[in-house]
Amino acid sequence: MIPTLAYITWNVDPILFEIGPVSIRWYGLLWAVGLYLNYLIQVKLYKNEGCPDDWADKIFLWMTVGVIVGARLGHCWFYEWHLTDDPIQIFAWTINYRNPYIEHPLWLIKVWEGGLSSHGGAVGVITAAILLEKYQFSKNKKIKTSVIWILDKLVIGICVTATLIRFGNLMNSEIYGNPTTMPWGFIFLRDPQVPVGADGQPLPCHPTQIYEMMYCIFAFVVTWLMYWKGQCYKKEGLILGTFLVIIFLTRFGLEFMKLDQEAFEAGMILNMGQWLSLPFIIWGAYLIWKALKK
Repeated sequence: MIPTLAYITWNVDPILFEIGPVSIRWYGLLWAVGLYLNYLIQVKLYKNEGCPDDWADKIFLWMTVGVIVGARLGHCWFYEWHLTDDPIQIFAWTINYRNPYIEHPLWLIKVWEGGLSSHGGAVGVITAAILLEKYQFSKNKKIKTSVIWILDKLVIGICVTATLIRFGNLMNSEIYGNPTTMPWGFIFLRDPQVPVGADGQPLPCHPTQIYEMMYCIFAFVVTWLMYWKGQCYKKEGLILGTFLVIIFLTRFGLEFMKLDQEAFEAGMILNMGQWLSLPFIIWGAYLIWKALKK
C-alpha cells in the first residue's frame, strides 16, 4: 500500500506465504478466521441460553458446509453466464448466454479458481439451519427451537465473518467500485481489468470492500447490543430481521457505485446483486414487523 498524492496505490500480493507447492492466500485465511470467530460467538450465545454444550459445535459444522457450498453454487449459477457464439433456440426464445458449470458440473469443485457469492452463502446457511433444526435441535424437548431461533444468534457472528471476507476481497483487489475523484480512492494495480484513463493509466476507484466492512461492523454492534442489552432474542426474528435490513439494504445501495462483476449486467436496470438482495430486504422488514407486533 503506497500513498500517492491524494490516492492510495494498492499493490498487495494476495498470497500471504507458500509452503512448497501450497499457497496460503489472504482470502482463504480470512475466511477461516471469520468462521472460527463466529463459532466462539455461538458458544457464548448458546451458553447464555442454557443449551447443551455440543450445540455450538454442531452449528459450526453445519453452517460451515452450508455457507461454502451455497456460496459456490450461488456464484456459479448467478454470475457465470457468458455470451456465446453458439446460441440456443428454445421455442420462440434465443438464449445468447451459456453457463459452463451446467455443461461441466464437476467444475464446481474447482474452488481454487475462485467464485463465491454472498447471496448464495445466505441461502446455504438458511438451508443448513432448516436441516439442523429438523434433525438435531428439535429432538431436545426442553428447549423450544426453530429456524428463526437459530438464525437470530447465527447472524451476529456472521457480521464478523462477512467483515473478514470483505477484507479478503480487498487483499485480492476484487469487487471494487467505479472510478472516483475522492481522496480515499484506491488504484488496484494487480487487477488487469482496472479502469484506465485517456492516458492509459489506472484510475482510482471506490474501495467498496472497505465500505462493506464498515456496514458489517455496524451490523455487528447493533445486533450484539440488541441481544445483550435489549434482550431482543426474546422477540423471535427481530435480530435476524434487523440484520437482513442493514446488510442487504446497504448492499443494494452500494451496488450503484460498484463495477459490474459480469458483462451481462451492463444492460440491466438493477444488477444481479441488487435483484438478489430484494427478497432478503423484504423478508427482514416482515420479520421486524412480525416481532414488534407480538
